[in-house]
Amino acid sequence: MSLLQPFVNLDVLVITLDGRVLVGKLRGTDQSSNLIIEKCEERVFSSEGTEVVPLGLFLLRGDNLCTVGQIDLEKDQALNIEEIKADPLSETRL
Repeated sequence: MSLLQPFVNLDVLVITLDGRVLVGKLRGTDQSSNLIIEKCEERVFSSEGTEVVPLGLFLLRGDNLCTVGQIDLEKDQALNIEEIKADPLSETRL
């Protein structure tokens, strides 16, 4: 059983090795930690604000994962994501 199995059918935030931030509902995973994310959106941070890019159904390879965590929808919806200003995450090196 995958360590990600308890997150299936929950809303998650995923950070990839190349610094992308993805949010959506985790619908499935496999033994290679590949993820299927439904209603996925990418949050692109910049010094001018955050852009939210809808991606729809998204398949993410397990070898590109850095972090996966459950997101609190109440707190997330209370934020105005577009107003958050931040530098983009750097690429992670293994």
